[in-house]
Amino acid sequence: MPEFFSLQEIDEAAQSIRQRLKAQPSVGLVLGSGLGGLADQVQNAVYIEYATIPHWPVSTVPGHAGRLVIGELAGKIVLVQQGRAHFYEGYSMAEVTLPVRVMRRLGIETVILTNAAGAIHPEFEPGDVMLITDHLSLIGMTGFNPLRGPNLEELGPRFPDMSQVYDRELMQLTREEAQKAGIALREGVYVGLSGPSFETPADLRFLRLIGADAVGMSTVPEAIVAKHSGMRVLAFSGISNKANLDGNTITTHEEVLEAGKQIVPKLETLITRVLQRLSSR
Repeated sequence: MPEFFSLQEIDEAAQSIRQRLKAQPSVGLVLGSGLGGLADQVQNAVYIEYATIPHWPVSTVPGHAGRLVIGELAGKIVLVQQGRAHFYEGYSMAEVTLPVRVMRRLGIETVILTNAAGAIHPEFEPGDVMLITDHLSLIGMTGFNPLRGPNLEELGPRFPDMSQVYDRELMQLTREEAQKAGIALREGVYVGLSGPSFETPADLRFLRLIGADAVGMSTVPEAIVAKHSGMRVLAFSGISNKANLDGNTITTHEEVLEAGKQIVPKLETLITRVLQRLSSR
């Protein structure tokens, strides 16, 4: 399990993908648990199994197909990561974030991250979509920051600013398109934990106290690495379950996957509309 990747190793993965491209992608998408159906909308697609890409982590979690889907979506050439690897699977932070590093080396400038998350905000319901406006990096705060280790100056600075991780223009486009489409878009702060155990009621009460609206086990490391390398970041949480603040309900991964069936059509509408706006410029 490599703790760090060299620029050469990142470029080996990028070159493996580049050799199979039909066109240059400009947007990367990362699809979370139960949200992989978005990839079905990509036209003239090229499929690349993760296992065939040097150094690339292979997801072991149900609901993560484990392949790249590269083609056209809403007028843009996109590279879709259909499933991701997680820190809780035993991968290092370098492995978890390698795909975003590779996207940047492929020339991708914008990344759209999605995840399935538990609601902490009391008004959020399963099936809602939350626009991530900021995050709490609890894993990073406790020592597992994805930028730990040798800094690759070719990718970004040693001490990158994180005051605006999520691109304000892209967020505003999303708000406008949600309103046009009649989608009730939630907004809030996402907190990333390591998992794989779901949170205790005490965990959730603490997270609510410090300002979190939704909780999950991904996305934050990818967002940090994307921002470090100068990418524009847009991110969504698909609310898959209510937070168990009182200890009276049981949370399951099956519940998360089932909620994805309600969330995918909303995310598909929002993402394609945002891409169309970007394509018209």
